[in-house]
Amino acid sequence: MTASVFLDTNVLVYAAVGTGKDQRKRKRALELIESENFATSAQVLQEFFVTVVRKASRPLSAAQALEWIEQFTAFPCQDIDHQLVRIAIERSERYAISYWDAAILVAAEALGTHTVYSEDLNDGQRYGRVRVVNPFA
Repeated sequence: MTASVFLDTNVLVYAAVGTGKDQRKRKRALELIESENFATSAQVLQEFFVTVVRKASRPLSAAQALEWIEQFTAFPCQDIDHQLVRIAIERSERYAISYWDAAILVAAEALGTHTVYSEDLNDGQRYGRVRVVNPFA
């Protein structure tokens, strides 16, 4: 299955635990999950788990978080290997962004997606073959 977009961690987190002031973002995130043929990475799933179980204002149980992750894995998921790490380090230096953001971009590119939905990077900016779109802007 080929994905059309890559979803960053924040999109998945809003879908699972967005409440109160984040309710609008939750609605948008759920729309993306339901309407897009998306991809993620092992890094995104790890970050999702830690955020919704440990950092959310209304945390999920580990079992609930795993249920979400199981649903996400029905879509392409990029593994993290030494090659991806090396390229992400190079990209973080080239674009002056965090390693973690660079790893997201490299994973998206490895999966053949050209759009990353994220609120963590500059909306509309291109990083090589990948363009970032803030779905909440």
